[in-house]
Amino acid sequence: MTGMLRIASRHVWPAVAGLFLTALAFAPGPCFAAFPERPIHVIVPFPPGGAVDLVTRLVTQRIAEARGWSFIIESKAAAGGIVATDTVAKAAGDGYTLLIATPNHTIAAALKPRLPYDWERDVVPVAVIANVPELLVSHPAVPFDSLSGFVAYAKENPGKLNYSSAGNGTLPHVTMELLLRRAGVAVVHVPYRGAAPAMTDLLAGVVQLKLDTFATSNDHVAAGKLRALAFASARRSSLMPQLPTIAEQGFPGYEGVLWIGVMAPAGVPAATIDLFAAAISEAVRSEVLAARLKRDGIEPVGNKAADFGTLIANEVALWRELAKAVQMTVD
Repeated sequence: MTGMLRIASRHVWPAVAGLFLTALAFAPGPCFAAFPERPIHVIVPFPPGGAVDLVTRLVTQRIAEARGWSFIIESKAAAGGIVATDTVAKAAGDGYTLLIATPNHTIAAALKPRLPYDWERDVVPVAVIANVPELLVSHPAVPFDSLSGFVAYAKENPGKLNYSSAGNGTLPHVTMELLLRRAGVAVVHVPYRGAAPAMTDLLAGVVQLKLDTFATSNDHVAAGKLRALAFASARRSSLMPQLPTIAEQGFPGYEGVLWIGVMAPAGVPAATIDLFAAAISEAVRSEVLAARLKRDGIEPVGNKAADFGTLIANEVALWRELAKAVQMTVD
C-alpha cells in the first residue's frame, strides 16, 4: 500500500503544482497599504493664526476632505524658521514629516554663515502652495502718490524718507532693499520686532513707507489711512486691477512675493513627492479654496518639485548678491 501511494504521488504532484501556479498567476498582487498609513506631521515655522498658518490649515483640510489623509500641524516659531527646518532636516525620509517654507528659508540660507542643517542636502522641495504678493504702501502725508513720484522724491531728498519692516533679514526688508538698489535711491530702514509695530508706526506717520500685503493693508487703504503705490507681483491683482505693478513702472522682472511652499526631508521617494505635489495642486485649484485664497490677495500655485527647486536656487543666489552689495545683516 505504501508503494502505491508513492507511485500515485509522482503523478499527482505535477498536476497540483500546475494548478497552484495557475491560481497564483491570476491572484491579485501583494496587499500593500497605500500611502499614507498614518497622520502626516506638518511643521509650520510661524505662530498659529497668521497668514502662513491659515493657508496651511486650509490646504491640508481640503486634501483631507478629498483624499482622506490626516494631518497633525505643529507650530515651531523660533529663530526665523531655523528650528522648524532643523527638525524636518533630521526627520526620517518616509514622507510623514513636512515643512512649510517661505522666503525666510532662502534668506537664511543666503545670509546666515552657519546653520545646523545643509539647506541643499538635508531638505528637498515638494511644491509651492500659494504666493502672497507684497504691496508698497505709504503714509498719505508724503508728497507723492505713485511709485515714480516716490523714486523722484527720494532722489532729490536722499536719506529723508524711511521705511519699516518686521526686522532685519525679513522678506519686506530684503525686497525693499532690492527695489531701492534697482531705483538707485537711499531710504532709511527702520526694523521692528514684528509686522504689527511696523504697521502701527507707519499709520502714525513715524515712518513713511512699507512693503506689506493686501490682506493687512487693504482696510487702511480703503479708509484713506494709507496710500497704495504699487503691487510687487508679476501681474496686476484682480483685487486692485487699477494699481500698476512695480515691474511695469520701470523695473521689469522685479517681484516681491511671500511664497508658501512645502518641503520634505531628503530621502523621501520621488513617487511620494509627486503624490504630495499632485494633492496640493488639486487642493489649491479647487473652486472653493481658490476663491477663498484670492479673497485675501493670495494666489494659488500648486506647481511641481522641479519648478520649486528652481525658484529656491534663484532666490538664494539673488539674496547672496544683494546682501554683499548693500552689506545686509540678519538678526
